[in-house]
Amino acid sequence: MATPVTPAPTLEDAIQAALATVDDPEIRRPITDLGMVKGFTVAGSTVKVELLLTVAGCPLRDKLNNDITAALTAIPGITGVVVDFGVMSEEQRKALQSTLRGGSATAEPVIPFAQPGSRTRVYAVASGKGGVGKSSVTVNLAAALAQRGLSVGVLDADIYGHSVPRMLGVDGRPTRVEEMIMPPQSHGVKVISIGMFTAGNAAVVWRGPMLHRALQQFLADVYWGDLDVLLLDLPPGTGDVAISLAQLLPNAEILVVTTPQAAAAEVAERAGAIALQTHQRLVGVVENMSWLEMPDGSRMEVFGSGGGQTVADSLTRTVGASVPLLGQIPLDTRVREAGDAGTPIVLADPEAPAAKALDAVADRLALRRESLVGKPLGLMVNARR
Repeated sequence: MATPVTPAPTLEDAIQAALATVDDPEIRRPITDLGMVKGFTVAGSTVKVELLLTVAGCPLRDKLNNDITAALTAIPGITGVVVDFGVMSEEQRKALQSTLRGGSATAEPVIPFAQPGSRTRVYAVASGKGGVGKSSVTVNLAAALAQRGLSVGVLDADIYGHSVPRMLGVDGRPTRVEEMIMPPQSHGVKVISIGMFTAGNAAVVWRGPMLHRALQQFLADVYWGDLDVLLLDLPPGTGDVAISLAQLLPNAEILVVTTPQAAAAEVAERAGAIALQTHQRLVGVVENMSWLEMPDGSRMEVFGSGGGQTVADSLTRTVGASVPLLGQIPLDTRVREAGDAGTPIVLADPEAPAAKALDAVADRLALRRESLVGKPLGLMVNARR
């Protein structure tokens, strides 16, 4: 019996396959799957691609042009590429929104991380008071986790004191596709913050219901994609945002940040103890600004010592379960300098003692075993005969 002959791929097949390797920079899915490629024509050794952007003036237009050109010129015989940009119609944007939401055009936005079976680990980074470096810890953990190949998002839930965009070097604004928001990305981390929607450095003057609605929109209306880890940078204390988070994301785990100072530790205990009322798990404590390393190798304990362990021990007694001290981060001006420059220290200076300590905390969060509670184990039971 003769072996069937597989026809050789045509040039059009090769072009289609090459275009399928190009991802939209914001959505991180192939442009062919998103309905962005209207068509293409070939004239000699030049390919002309008609590409539909989600919105006019897309800030990543140049990247799309470069990526498409690189993919197509890798095909033997293709030496020129022309990308003709257009804009999706309202119907096409609605179809894209439907695709991203799983094929339902009428589905109401839901919080994917609160759905049964969600594999995303949600960490709410909390502190009792301001000034303990909670946001610095958040962005460095996010960058460190992304560097390990995880898909990571950060929600800057500190509505009044938002600072995450600067610390991660995000200066772009989100793109809207109908009612969906595409979060900007930096250092492999997706980021959303109220600061992306305010003019300049304007203050946000909101009360409880508006805070709740903003947090809900950031969780449901933003297209996060398939995240491995979502970090939420909470405002200090146990106010409206912490309460809303417990309602919207009851499976979120709380990571408490404190300094060694006794006064800060006492307040941090209160922030962690809210888990008793919200029935959330405390994943651990991070002690920031633990000591200053001197040129002679000695340590100066600027803010005292023992605060982090005190908080961990107290919360362990309070909740009746182990709350470990995950790490102690040295006081280092390079942490502040790297944050101001928009590149977390774990990336800017990975050999710095503070960077190594933050990396160690990220390791513990990344390798933590998932709970099997409520998850099917796939066991087969033989029926008796």
